[in-house]
Amino acid sequence: MNTNALSTFTDADFRRTMLGALRLEAILALVAASLVLWRFGWPSAALLVLGAIISGSGLWEWLRLMTAVMDRMDAGNAARPMGGVLVGFFLRLGLSVVVLYVSLKALHGSVFALAAGLGLGVFCLTVEALRRLNP
Repeated sequence: MNTNALSTFTDADFRRTMLGALRLEAILALVAASLVLWRFGWPSAALLVLGAIISGSGLWEWLRLMTAVMDRMDAGNAARPMGGVLVGFFLRLGLSVVVLYVSLKALHGSVFALAAGLGLGVFCLTVEALRRLNP
């Protein structure tokens, strides 16, 4: 592992990594949903897409939260309040729980497809981070 690459990792690199992970997740979710649709039917494909959307929204909120924290650290006392970002973060978290519950009750697809969609964000973030650290 290149420790020099990690020590020079900037805020812009973090943003590019997160946006790259979101882009990769969208591509993989479409490909995986097509395969799941063909093999297991539309309820499982819908659960996979819902899981990927929830996972992607988590990455997006994490990007917003970390950007606000970094701006606050850089600005010192002149920083904007973080209340709006934090409220959005926790509202999205609560909404995700509701969407998961309702989708499992309404769509009788594969729970494994939902889990795959949820795990897709972590996978894509790992791939993108490794790609950025090892040029």
